[in-house]
Amino acid sequence: MVTIDPQGRETRVIHDLVDFSGKTVLEVGCGDGRMTWRYAEQAASVMAIDPDENKIERAIDSLSDALRSRVDFQVADITDAELSWEAFDVAILSYSLC
Repeated sequence: MVTIDPQGRETRVIHDLVDFSGKTVLEVGCGDGRMTWRYAEQAASVMAIDPDENKIERAIDSLSDALRSRVDFQVADITDAELSWEAFDVAILSYSLC
C-alpha cells in the first residue's frame, strides 16, 4: 500500500495557502477524493469534479456520513463543465495538469 504525504506536508501547505473556513470550494480533478478529505470539514460546501467515473465512484463510497451534506462528487471535465464560477469562493486542483 502506498501512503501519500505521510508527514502531512501537503496538507499543511494547502492550509497555509487557503483558509477554507466557510468557503464554497470547487475542486478540479479530485480523483478518489485524496485531497478533498484534507479540507472538506472546514468548507461550507465542496463540488469535486473528475472525468474518471471509477474514481468518482470510489470517492463517493469513501464519503463519510458527516460530509455527505457538504461534499458533492460529480463526473465532469473542467474543459466543458457548465459551472457558475461566481458560486465558488475557492478553486483548487492537485495533480490535474498533464
